[in-house]
Amino acid sequence: MKDIKKYIDGIIKEHKIVLFMKGSLNFPMCGFSGKVVKILKECGFNSKSILCINVLEDDNIRQGIKEYSDWPTIPQLYINGHFIGGADIVSDLYSKGELEKLL
Repeated sequence: MKDIKKYIDGIIKEHKIVLFMKGSLNFPMCGFSGKVVKILKECGFNSKSILCINVLEDDNIRQGIKEYSDWPTIPQLYINGHFIGGADIVSDLYSKGELEKLL
């Protein structure tokens, strides 16, 4: 599991915006992932500015990200190497106008 945490850490530190989700930006496979994608798109981001990791493609990443963040659910949004949260937190930050400041 150390290798997967190291891999995840590298991804998060290497990219400005990383979304671990179920599905893709064009085809979210759960409502919560879709909600975060919609919010990010409303903020003007697209597939060129967001690294999207589909956790359904690799169970090691799916479990590893939960351990990495100590957060039990997917999706998980990271901005500038920092864990922001899941769908509810992202939605709350967006509704308060705080998400745009982080981006």
